[in-house]
Amino acid sequence: MVQVVNELPSYAAYERRQQRIQSVYQAYLLELERAQFDGDIDGSYSGRLIAATDNSVYQQLPQAVLYPRTQAALQQAFQLAQQAAFRSIQFAPRGGGTGTNGQSLTAGIVIDLSRYFNQVLEIDPERAWVRCQSGVVKDALNDAVRPHGFFFSPDLSTSNRATIGGMINTDASGQGSLVYGKTSDHILELRAVLLNGEVLHTAPISLQQAQEKARGETLEAAIYRQVLATCVDKRAAICAKFPPLNRFLTGYDLKHCYDEDRQLIDLSRLLAGSEGTLAIIVEAKLNLTLIPQHKVLVNVKYDDFQSALRHAPALVQARATSVETIDSNVLDLARNDIIWHQVASQLEDVADKPMRGINMVEFTAVAKADIDDKVASLCQQLEHLIANQPEQGIIGYQVCADGKSIQNIYAMRKKAVGLLGATKGRRKPVAFAEDTAVPPEHLADFILEFRAILDREQLHYGMFGHVDAGVLHVRPALDMTNPDDEQLLRKISDQVAALTAKYGGLMWGEHGKGYRSEYAPKFFGDELYQELQKLKAVFDPDNRLNPGKICTPWGTSASLVSVDATKRGFYDRQIPIHVQESYQPALNCNGNGLCFNYDADSAMCPSFKATGDRRFSPKGRATLIREWLRLNAEHGFDASQPPAAKWHPMKAVTGAFADDFNHEVKAAMDSCLACKACASQCPVKVDVPAFRARFLEWYHHKYRRPAKDFLVKQVESLASGLARAPRLANWLTHNGFSRWVTKRWFGYVDAPKLSVPTLHKRWQQQQWLSMDEQQLTAHVATLTSAQRDNIVVVVQDPFTSFYEAELVEAFGTLASHLGFQPILLRFAGNGKAQHVKGYLKDFAKTANRVAKQLNHVSQLQLPMVGLDASTVLCLHDEYRSVLTEPLNYQVQLSQTWLLDVLPSRVERVAVATPNLDLQLLTHCTEQTAMPKAASEWQQIFALWQIPLAMANTGCCGMAGTFGHESNNQAISTKLYDLSWRNKVEREVVTLATGFSCRSQVERHSPSKRALHPLQWLAANCR
Repeated sequence: MVQVVNELPSYAAYERRQQRIQSVYQAYLLELERAQFDGDIDGSYSGRLIAATDNSVYQQLPQAVLYPRTQAALQQAFQLAQQAAFRSIQFAPRGGGTGTNGQSLTAGIVIDLSRYFNQVLEIDPERAWVRCQSGVVKDALNDAVRPHGFFFSPDLSTSNRATIGGMINTDASGQGSLVYGKTSDHILELRAVLLNGEVLHTAPISLQQAQEKARGETLEAAIYRQVLATCVDKRAAICAKFPPLNRFLTGYDLKHCYDEDRQLIDLSRLLAGSEGTLAIIVEAKLNLTLIPQHKVLVNVKYDDFQSALRHAPALVQARATSVETIDSNVLDLARNDIIWHQVASQLEDVADKPMRGINMVEFTAVAKADIDDKVASLCQQLEHLIANQPEQGIIGYQVCADGKSIQNIYAMRKKAVGLLGATKGRRKPVAFAEDTAVPPEHLADFILEFRAILDREQLHYGMFGHVDAGVLHVRPALDMTNPDDEQLLRKISDQVAALTAKYGGLMWGEHGKGYRSEYAPKFFGDELYQELQKLKAVFDPDNRLNPGKICTPWGTSASLVSVDATKRGFYDRQIPIHVQESYQPALNCNGNGLCFNYDADSAMCPSFKATGDRRFSPKGRATLIREWLRLNAEHGFDASQPPAAKWHPMKAVTGAFADDFNHEVKAAMDSCLACKACASQCPVKVDVPAFRARFLEWYHHKYRRPAKDFLVKQVESLASGLARAPRLANWLTHNGFSRWVTKRWFGYVDAPKLSVPTLHKRWQQQQWLSMDEQQLTAHVATLTSAQRDNIVVVVQDPFTSFYEAELVEAFGTLASHLGFQPILLRFAGNGKAQHVKGYLKDFAKTANRVAKQLNHVSQLQLPMVGLDASTVLCLHDEYRSVLTEPLNYQVQLSQTWLLDVLPSRVERVAVATPNLDLQLLTHCTEQTAMPKAASEWQQIFALWQIPLAMANTGCCGMAGTFGHESNNQAISTKLYDLSWRNKVEREVVTLATGFSCRSQVERHSPSKRALHPLQWLAANCR
């Protein structure tokens, strides 16, 4: 029985005992470090945990993670491993970690090429090819070749974080594969490092050249000898066995390695789909496809998903580029997600006819004329079916020719995987039999039987995929912390494998084998499976490269991995149920990895974008918190309740217990900017700031806080007090000595100056009213109904009130011009900074005090407006978790209120035409929590016929106090450089909605100034 403890334990001893690195690996890593390995060697527990999971249900802790910077470094690592003392060491490559079947998981050493092998090396537009390193993200590659009019056409839903190396290793494909094929169809050449450190260059060569190469004594010669013996000599057996599918049998692709018609041998075809079991691919030369200049999407709606599947073959016959499908479960989840507002107009409901499935039929062409006839013909067919054959289940369709709208619809489709993870309840849709491929003409019947398997077990599931290729992604909902559901996974896997074989298909049509490799012998048959083993044996005779995947080497007793392998649920179930529920956002993380989005102009996740360290991402932090909770349970410690209100005068200093895993978790949490993009952009809403604050509260119950935390805790009361004498306060805090002290003792730099004159004085000069809630109640009681309708209450925040009073005044000015009486509500606090630093008891006191004030005012039925997005959103989000009374108030942001009142009053105000173009950059918290914010400002400016361009941006790097902390300067500056600097320094007027964003612009682009939209409107209205 575990003894219950009330103090956060240290975990170094547990770590050394239970999860230590094996001695042979320790010796190897030490020797590699002594040899001055050119790269990063990560043997930390946190670093290993991040590489222990991918986008699958499995978990396997590696011994270490290597991040080589160069090909030579990788060769060095392999050559060292050839020494007799290290011959037992195993390796597996890793890219974006998006595999759904554990392809990159290993108990050995992970070789992660995503950190440094991320360069596009050469582009040849004339011959339409690109050469790149294997760690390049697929969408980043397309960014590089797009200016030349090309794109790399194999598509996949994880394209904004999946790497080219990962795509090659799983021979990935997705939407449009009927036209564009698989990744292997676009490989011209590969460069790979063999286990002995030799470099293998692959490209199509003649059969005669292959036979000449086979005569040598090198490892390459031995490889060619076996390839000729297998792929040429066994040609008849291969052609008889491999199904004639668009998603052909890969891993290893025996059929296409030998081109019988052209008499060519191409080893690239073996490496594609090999999942790192033969060699480590470091570079690829790929062919490119011309970007179609014209696209049309026809969204066909059905009253039943089975009707959508049965109609799919007819849609393929319409000569479409692709036909994608989504069932009602995914559609319903999308309706409740941030993305729906972008696609709702293209997927409108049909009156009195529920939409329970859609097919998205895309037509693309270089010339418009090549599309028009196809679309017209399809629409005519659809109209006929709707009018004359209602039993077909088609209830309507919409044609979309707008590029941005098409992009948004596909973004929704790509997000389907993650959306399924947001299913409510303990059972969550999981990937294990999700990429079956059958001949498209049999898909509807196959899915009917597939659904029967799931329905017999009374399982909920979602379906979407590529019906044109006969591939449907099916994700049954299981609770992987429940051993019975884990057994159900095995049962269903076996049944689906048999069902797929019955229909002449494949169990792995898109996502590779991974832990499903146990089914390979049955699909290949004994004769050809032995040929796979012989190929494996010549590349990797000792089974050291991703062992157990695809096949085992010929002549060994090694075994394949199994779907029964240890899963994340095994570790999660060690956490008590009530603790799991208390930290559910972290437990919900399913490994989808959308937080690894490479795009600098996307909000999630800034700390990962700046560092490239996956620990510093929502998935990384959720992984570490899960393990922290598991270790807590192991030690009888319950973190579901807050620490006791007890002061510890002898708290340990942070450097104590240097090996404590708590410190590794703390490092990941400290890098979080608390932007909350994850709380809305993550498909399963992994709200890192919420569980981060709780962890910090416990951590600092054990370890001393730095002085800067106490400064942040009191920042609101300090600012309020100092604002009484702002000139003196600014002199005292901003002279050279004070800045040195603040940086040295508190670790803070570039603190903003207090406003002069103060907000109080500005308000008095304008003769506007300033009141507390009781005074406001008394004042309103004296007013007529008409007078009440012309009041707007300004809810203060600590940033604009004390450091940017001119913005609050600008709002008052604009409101006055519109005929309103602005009333400044007494500042009661906000507490955002307290929450960020984990002062949750203090935050609860602040929140309840402020909520009491706002609830009081809300009874007066007056509009309340706040000017800073992050603090206003805090009033409605973070407050909910700590309030002891109902949240009955509604504080609007200024643009929401203006949109309500402007249509009837816009004629009262004239706004000057700007001399320069205006661009709007929104606060990252605002753009994710309120995705319509930017368009609302556009609508406001449009009322005066003033164009306002929206610029997509990521985080500016300030994020409240984060950018002022001296140890965060590198990250803060890099984030500004990544997404903001080039936009701000254009010849435009920059409008930015975030106080922290405007502060960041002021210090990093001093020749420019960013204004709040209200400031520009107030300055230019008359």
